[in-house]
Amino acid sequence: MMSARTEHKGTFRDFLAGDGVAMFDGAMGTMLYQRGVFINRPFEELNLTQPAAVREVHQAYLEAGADILETNTFAANRFRMSPHGLAEQVADLNRAGVEIAREVAGADAWVAGAMGPLGVRIEPFGPIGRDEAREVFAEQALALAEGGVDLFVLETFAHLPELVEAIQAVRSVSDLPIVAQVSVGAGGLTREGVKAADAAKAITKAGADVVGVNCSDALSALASLSGMRAATDRPLSCQPNAGAPKDVEGRKIYLGSPDYFVAWGRRAIRQGARLLGGCCGTTPEHIRALRSVVGEAAPVVSPHAVALAQDRPPIAEPVPTREKSVLAAALHGGRFVTVVELPPVRGWETADMVRAARRLALAGVTAVAIPEGPASVAHLPPLAQADALRTVGMGTIVQYSARGRRLMRMQSDLLGAATMGVTNLLLVTGDPLVAGAERDAWPELEVDSIGLVNLVTRLNHGEDVGGNPIGRPTEFHVGVHLDPTAFDPERERSRFFWKVDAGAEYALTAPIFDDDALTRCVKSLQTPGDKHIPIIATIWPLSSASQAELFEHRRSSVAVPDAIVERMRAAEAAGTEEAEGLAIARELAQSVRPHVQGIQVVAPNGRVDLALAVLDGLT
Repeated sequence: MMSARTEHKGTFRDFLAGDGVAMFDGAMGTMLYQRGVFINRPFEELNLTQPAAVREVHQAYLEAGADILETNTFAANRFRMSPHGLAEQVADLNRAGVEIAREVAGADAWVAGAMGPLGVRIEPFGPIGRDEAREVFAEQALALAEGGVDLFVLETFAHLPELVEAIQAVRSVSDLPIVAQVSVGAGGLTREGVKAADAAKAITKAGADVVGVNCSDALSALASLSGMRAATDRPLSCQPNAGAPKDVEGRKIYLGSPDYFVAWGRRAIRQGARLLGGCCGTTPEHIRALRSVVGEAAPVVSPHAVALAQDRPPIAEPVPTREKSVLAAALHGGRFVTVVELPPVRGWETADMVRAARRLALAGVTAVAIPEGPASVAHLPPLAQADALRTVGMGTIVQYSARGRRLMRMQSDLLGAATMGVTNLLLVTGDPLVAGAERDAWPELEVDSIGLVNLVTRLNHGEDVGGNPIGRPTEFHVGVHLDPTAFDPERERSRFFWKVDAGAEYALTAPIFDDDALTRCVKSLQTPGDKHIPIIATIWPLSSASQAELFEHRRSSVAVPDAIVERMRAAEAAGTEEAEGLAIARELAQSVRPHVQGIQVVAPNGRVDLALAVLDGLT
């Protein structure tokens, strides 16, 4: 059995040209945490403030038998360092990380520049453009290259397009070898459902020199290696976690023993891995034990040529917009539509809502809009309300927000909506929660409304987030929010066009009290060359002078003009507030009608009679 360190007789690329096995180190964060460094500060900062602590970890792994030391720079990119006030020190953090590792490695080990995900989502599901992502990756890669690394290791990527951008960014500044690794879950699938084999093809096509998996449990990693071996002719690497983390008195503890790692290592080499190491929870003891299996068996290399992934058209053609629903047929057929928004149902009983919807249907209203209610109130989810209205034969517009939901949860929700027959959606980012403990406990905003539209567009093309087929395409009619009185009109306009580019097919406005603002907004969206979609204006009948005065506080940027506030104050004095609110709503509806393709009326407190009275005033 060969347990000695790999002989270093050239560059890392020379090693890749041979057939030996080399050892990565293990977890950096685990070791620093054991040394008393808390996770509320970035470990990468220690490259400048406590280099001795980082040096000790590298030394321990070198003595355990590691052939490759990864720099302490995993999160040292501009996006991840910004919250800590270190964005302008990215280059210094990375160069210092290389210097510390190089000092320990000497001539005994190669130094790998470690790079992880940006910590923010990129398009199509996030606000960061691919060009911007590539620039940030390139900034970090350049600093690592200038510091003198022997290779790059891009690791713990769950979103495959982001890893592709990272590979291309590194290649734009350096020709050093690139090890590119994804993280997987059960069955060897990424978090977004991409098979390891498909990931390997994409990584190979992007230009990686080594393809692999890390930050995954050992069994999932082995399953991934099996798929990757048949999908790429590049060397394979694998760095699993030390078992699954267990919560022990508030701490995440990895209980996988070094002996467990030995058993895994033997199988990994037989699956074709030429680079072995550890990720979360692994220590020098794991690497020392793993070192003992090197040389027991030669890695298996795939003998056949590999067909790389090619750019392909969408899996299926979407259903034509006009065929998706009655509302879609009317809007995109040039017919004026009417919509009434009913309040969320408190509790679970739907009889009152069904009666109200039946009355609206008999009055000729095109659809009922169902908003999401406040999180602090026990109310029926919009999808359940829409399901209850199926017996009425009434079209529905279901609001669905991204706030507080993970991308994969949204995908499942929407597939469920398709099963329930829901077609018309209003996709929104969602209002932020109030400050305090409730917000602290809430998931961050992973995907905004633009990313949500991109998700639904993929489903409408018959594929999921990871590009896998879902069978017959969904038939969602995609609606988005438009605020004609937004504080930053240019940003609102830009985001609107991004939504349209992503697949939006109609828009619903925020409540309109300033008809001139709506007119200006609509005109700004009709510039030559832009894609135009139907717009439905929202009218909100005011019920009191106090509501008029304080509406902006309730509805963000939607302000009520002074002239309307004064009318409601006069009506308050005369005891005619409801009648005056109705009159104002009818005037606004009449005024905006020539500029939009439909009117939505909010039924205050479920008052269907008031909503119908507004619509009755249209001529």
